[in-house]
Parts: sequence; structure tokens; C-alpha cells
Amino acid sequence: MKKIVTIQDISCFGKCSLTVALPIISAMGIETAVIPTAVLSTHTGGFAGYTFRDLTDDIPNIANHWQNLGIKFNALYTGYLGSEKQVKIVSDFFDNFRTNENFTIVDPVLGDNGRFYDGFNENFAEKMAKLCGKADYIIPNMTEASFLLKIPYTESYDRAYIEEILRKLAGIGCKVPMLTGVRFDDSQQGAVAYNSEENKFYCSFGDNIARSVHGTGDIFASVFTGAVALGKSLQQALDIAVNFTVDCIKATQNYVDEMWYGSCFELCIPNLIKYINK
Repeated sequence: MKKIVTIQDISCFGKCSLTVALPIISAMGIETAVIPTAVLSTHTGGFAGYTFRDLTDDIPNIANHWQNLGIKFNALYTGYLGSEKQVKIVSDFFDNFRTNENFTIVDPVLGDNGRFYDGFNENFAEKMAKLCGKADYIIPNMTEASFLLKIPYTESYDRAYIEEILRKLAGIGCKVPMLTGVRFDDSQQGAVAYNSEENKFYCSFGDNIARSVHGTGDIFASVFTGAVALGKSLQQALDIAVNFTVDCIKATQNYVDEMWYGSCFELCIPNLIKYINK
């Protein structure tokens, strides 16, 4: 049975980070271990007065215990990291748990719509870029790519620009960078990846739905990670991740007022299983 460890926060209500990654990867038939970086009562997108408990100092103790037990994983997958100290700890975790048989995926959560998330800045982005350099796959959106590369954010681009950005992201050190939220027209949205070892680009697109849904980045990254762990090709993993993410967005449109804080991904789990078994 495949094993994945995912390192990110727990937002106890709101459907993001670990409350998305754990059920989705588990539904794919993969044992999912977790290292929570923090515990929040809700996510920070639209909720006021949320609680926050930092678990940074617990992470090395968990890692040391696992090392003593000889636990190994098929994939190491990181999401939201809340501080430069956490980035350094995760970098050390990669060094200690990386093998020739597994792979690492970094979702470099930094911001969206051209802005940093609260608490992040250029210095944090520099540290995140170094972590990305140790990864086999990285999954930034367009905003995060601009921060990692220290270039201006733009919403006006063509395929040649996307390919240029992906080549520059590979220059950080990762083998396969990809960009999410890519749109070349108003009808479709998806992801484009670059396998630097093959010097080849891969892309997958689905229907572009104007209304944004919180947590879709976590959904995409989790599905992609699981698909690669199960031996799917890069193109297959992209297709599965894009298709399932679009399914989740579409399903949520029927519950817009009730589900303003997240997606109805639970309703789409049967689709995910079908995609995996094709």
C-alpha cells in the first residue's frame, strides 16, 4: 500500500489544507500520514475571530520519532507553511526522508491575485524558492510563480510566456514545475507542466467557471500527488487533478450560499475513484 505524508495546517472548519488532503488522498487508496503545522478553528478567508495554535516546535519531534521507527513514504507533500522556521524544518525533513524510491511535491502557498497572503513577504518567498529547489514537483499559481521568480505579476499572457515562466521555475532546481489557474481564453482553465528532463510541456484544461471556490488549490495538489504516487504519468495526473477540481467547482455551484467558504468535494469522490481506475 502506498504511503504519503503531507505537511500543512489544519483548519478545523472550512475545507482546505489537511481537511482536504487527508480525505482525498485516502479515498485514492493511499495511506496518508499527516504533520500539522498549526491548528486553526477556521481558515482565514472570510472568517473573523479564528483561533490559531502554532505547532512548529512539534514537527522535529514527530520527524525524529518516525526516523527511529524506520517509517518510509512514497511521497513527501507540503502545503501551507506559516513561517520561515517551518520552511527550514521541512527542508530538513526532506533531507532525512528523501530516498531514491520516493518523490517530493511542494505547493508553495504564498498568495493569489497578485498579492501575498497575510504574514508573507519577499523574504519568505525567497526561503520558499529554496525549498522548491529541493522538490521533484512544484505547484504554484501565477501569483506564486511571480513571487518565486521575483518578476511582476500579470494576467495578460500567451502560451510562449507560460513556457518561459516554467523554464525559469525549473531553473530554481525542481524537476517538474507546473502552473495552475492558467487561462488562454475565457472558456477554459487548467494547468501546464514542464518536465525539464524531457524538455517537454504538458497541459490539461477544463471548463472555466467564473465563480472562485476556496480550497481548490489544495484539491488539485492533493489529487495530483496521489495520482503520481499511484504510478500515473504526468499527463494522466494532470488530467485527473484538473477534471476532479472542475467537478468540485461545478458541484459547489448548487450550494453557493451555504458553501461560500469551501467546495462540495465530498460529493465528487465517486468521480475521483473512477478517474483513478481508468
